Amino acid sequence: MRIWSLHPKYLDTKGLVALWRETLLAKHVLEGKTKGYTNHPQLNRFKKTANPAQSISQYLSYVYDEAAKRGYNFNKDKIDWNFTPVEIPVTKGQLKYEESHLLNKLKIRDQDSYNKLLNAKNLQQHPMFKVIEGAIEDWEIL
Repeated sequence: MRIWSLHPKYLDTKGLVALWRETLLAKHVLEGKTKGYTNHPQLNRFKKTANPAQSISQYLSYVYDEAAKRGYNFNKDKIDWNFTPVEIPVTKGQLKYEESHLLNKLKIRDQDSYNKLLNAKNLQQHPMFKVIEGAIEDWEIL
């Protein structure tokens, strides 16, 4: 499971579709609708919020918006749109790690996206995250 801290606009088609599916799975986990992945470290930052299910819906809303911009037909009804917005911290070290991780994936599967990202400077985080100083997050699986 990979729930990116980077803005979804940097993902290629496969990455964006995978993010949608994996975050929907995370939503089910946080809502108690499945027994698998309940202790997955990627969910820890959402579990620390006042309402994890609402937080993951907020996350999904931005993934949905990016998909809609690209003309993809993701099911909007999978999101609870009555969420209270939150801001979750993410470290600079985590963003740098994810940038490198994404570049490695794109180099193999989407050379055009790889070249665009390779030349990009100061990648943006997913809009619900606030960047703070720090190394790679403790929930990251290295």
